[in-house]
Amino acid sequence: MTISKKLSNTIVDAKAFQKGDAVDEAFASLRRDSPFEVATPDGYDPFWVATRHAEIVEIERQPDVFHAGDRANTVRPAAEVLQTMAMTGGDPNWVHALVALDGDVHKAMRAILFPHVTPKALKTMREGLGDVSRQFVDQMLAKAPECDFATEIAFLYPLRVIMQLLRIPIEDEPFMLSVTQQLFSSEDPELNLTRSEVSAAQQRDVLMRINAEFEAYFDKVTLDRRANPDSSLCSLIANATYQGEYLSRKLLMGYYMIAATAGHDTTANTLSGGMWALAKDPALLPQLQRNPELIDAFIEESIRWTVPVKHFMRSAAVDTELAGRKVSKGDWIMLSFHSAARDEAVYEEPHAFRLDRPMNRQIAFGFGSHVCLGQHLARMEMKLFWEELLPRIKAVSLAGEPERTRSNFVCGPKHVPIRFELA
Repeated sequence: MTISKKLSNTIVDAKAFQKGDAVDEAFASLRRDSPFEVATPDGYDPFWVATRHAEIVEIERQPDVFHAGDRANTVRPAAEVLQTMAMTGGDPNWVHALVALDGDVHKAMRAILFPHVTPKALKTMREGLGDVSRQFVDQMLAKAPECDFATEIAFLYPLRVIMQLLRIPIEDEPFMLSVTQQLFSSEDPELNLTRSEVSAAQQRDVLMRINAEFEAYFDKVTLDRRANPDSSLCSLIANATYQGEYLSRKLLMGYYMIAATAGHDTTANTLSGGMWALAKDPALLPQLQRNPELIDAFIEESIRWTVPVKHFMRSAAVDTELAGRKVSKGDWIMLSFHSAARDEAVYEEPHAFRLDRPMNRQIAFGFGSHVCLGQHLARMEMKLFWEELLPRIKAVSLAGEPERTRSNFVCGPKHVPIRFELA
């Protein structure tokens, strides 16, 4: 038994994720009738779909059984994966980043930055990050009574934070934002450089050019930080070693890529999702203002509700069994974080935005050894922002219909038009 062709096509359709309802309905149907089954979308190799919170946690608890990098770690058409392998000498993943590494090399790469992004380590950055959050709250309030919160604030604030931590010039922010949007939103005609519908070949050409420009930029950064080491994240990456040698160029560029792009994009999406919820429900703002201790719950619910990273793929390293089904070595598996965030077995009223969840077990930042390396930084950025903003506004509402990015991988609000009053 396999998932129907209609549902199979829906769960990989970037336009369906942009609209939202069709994807939610598809995954609700799968959780109910086929929680772990094989999908066969047109043009894709077959893959299992883990739709429930429990199975995704079980997979992520076994990184030696379910690998991240043996096959493509995001769902892509078969022809595109073959093309990537032809261009990389057999690697199904264009970028050799943390999210596509396994075993000892994955552990070693995480260890490079992990000590610097723990909650304890981040306490020393709180004052500096607080200055950045105040700056962007001031910018937002100066736009009263209306702004597009996503494009004018949320896309830019976490980007500024990561640029400071990498110690990269502020004037290079537009380049970094463009790289991020091309990588994660290449199917969105508004965010793609062509600004129009493009073919797969054109998308590939744009991505290749962007990747080449990115690598040339960070080649210069590497030479500079090795000659002039400092405490920046870029310097830690540039001077890191593995098995007694500097990181290979592929590992080096993959690390820069994950730090400079994913280091801000998911936070931006989650901030925008939080503002969408805040502007949609007039009861939320006064509730948070009366009870600022609820800001942590607001952030966790924003992460769960937005689910900025919709999925990652894994592959079975051995024959195994999951949810009563036999999985063969080499089988490809989608971990649908989007579906897990709506799992009725875990969340009461999963489509509602609620602050009163007794224990928010959201796994939108991943779980296990591949959990997001920057999750604590993201939470701190969001907390500083909301603590600064909430006492300074009297009311907020939607000034138009929010829009999501067109993507089946990283998808969040790209437009959140709001109207607000100053306190």
